[in-house]
This record gives sequence, structure tokens and C-alpha cells, in this order.
Amino acid sequence: MLPVPFNTLPNTALKPRKLGKGEILFRQSDPPSFLYFLRSGHVQLRRHTEAGEAIIIHNAHGGQTFAEASLFSSNYHCDAIACEPSELVAMNKIQILKTMRQNSLFAFALSARFATEMQAQRRKLELFSIKSAPQRIFAAIADGMLTGSVTSLAADIGLTHEATYRALAQLTRQGKLVKTGRGRYELAKIESRTTG
Repeated sequence: MLPVPFNTLPNTALKPRKLGKGEILFRQSDPPSFLYFLRSGHVQLRRHTEAGEAIIIHNAHGGQTFAEASLFSSNYHCDAIACEPSELVAMNKIQILKTMRQNSLFAFALSARFATEMQAQRRKLELFSIKSAPQRIFAAIADGMLTGSVTSLAADIGLTHEATYRALAQLTRQGKLVKTGRGRYELAKIESRTTG
């Protein structure tokens, strides 16, 4: 099931897709026909500079939409590549714009969803400004960002997975985090941290 407000779109506007690891969904400069909802998996958005260097501009994970700017653009501004097997729903751009014009509740709900996603992206930029890897990891976990793998978290917050694992081990030794399972960590209770 799609989240609000996409769940109100007609079935004719929706196209389920599956991508294998490494498969390209769209390329930079392709004309956009769809906005995407990622049901599961990991899709990375990469922009290429004039020098040909690829820059990661977003890591989309299950439950997120991406390519939102395509609603008002004549081309995609990046490549979208599956980093692991992924399932998504392609939502027809023309139908979304038509529904926005005809249904103010849909337009309001879509604006609210995009505003919430923008706040999350701004918070991510704040995290990037934290230089210390342990502090950045701690802030990310405090924000509830460890919902997938540790490797995905590392990519989301701009650290190598090696630096992320070292920081997690350090935070666990310091009693700031508790390891609850493989690749699962949570904040230690305040009493635990202050009594050590």
C-alpha cells in the first residue's frame, strides 16, 4: 500500500517495478515520466559533474519517495541506481500534476509530505557538519536513522562503513549505546551513562 496521498491515485497511474542490484532506473538528462516510491531496497541518486565525477546526492530507502523535482522539471538531474534488489512503484507525473490541480486535499497532503522530507534532509545536512564520527553516529541514532543496515546508515551520513563500525564500538564501550542485535544499536538509558 502506498502512503498518503499517493494511495488516492488511480491504479492506472501506478506501475510496480523491481530492480536488481546495479540496475539503472533512469539517467541524468532523461525526460521524466515518473516520481518513485521505494517499497524496499536502496536506490542511490548520483549526479555527474562536468569532469565526469559521480557525486552521491541522496540514498533512498524503503518508505521514501524520490525524484520529486521531476514533477516540475524537463529532465532528471541525476542517475538512479539500485544498490541492492529493490521494489518500487513508479507514479505517473502527468497524473500527479492533474490530481494536484483538481484536488486541493491531495495537493495539501503532498506539500506536507514534501515539507517533512525537506526537514529530514536539512537535519541530515546538520549531521554532516559534525566532524567527529562518534558524535555524528550518536546524533544519527538519536534521530532514529538506523532503520536499515549499518552500511546504509554510513552512506546516509557520509562516513565509510569502517569508520562507522569503529565509532559504534567506541560509543558502546563508553556506555552511550547498547548493542541490541547484529547491526542494531540504541541509546543507553541516561542512568546507565551517568553511573559508569
